[in-house]
Amino acid sequence: MPTLQISNTVTLDENEIEISAIRASGSGGQKVNKVSAAIHLRFDVEASSLPEYYKEKLLESKDKRITKEGIVVIKSQQHRSQEQNRTEALERLVELVKSVNIVQKRRVPTKPTKGSIGRRLDSKKKHANKKQLRGKVKGDD
Repeated sequence: MPTLQISNTVTLDENEIEISAIRASGSGGQKVNKVSAAIHLRFDVEASSLPEYYKEKLLESKDKRITKEGIVVIKSQQHRSQEQNRTEALERLVELVKSVNIVQKRRVPTKPTKGSIGRRLDSKKKHANKKQLRGKVKGDD
């Protein structure tokens, strides 16, 4: 039984992945019309042997490759060879599952320095003074 290594403890059985060969779209001459070199990969997240944490994170992610039913759909047609496309599709699936485990750092908001606040207020005062000088002159009625 071939398996895909996700992490040190998590593996994915290739029997859970449905792979079918399809004809690639786009230009390519006569060969593209008769050879099924593209790969269409389908992976049911809910029915898989992945740990619950991975399943939850995958299903709540906003990735367009995951359908509402929880099925990951990956199409690979970069290469001319069916085997290369199959390998690439499996690699993309592994990367998708791995990306779920990466935790984003929380952003710590920074405060502006006193100097930058002072410079900003000074420029505002200069600008306001410039505008005021453009107005009507008093006593010139």
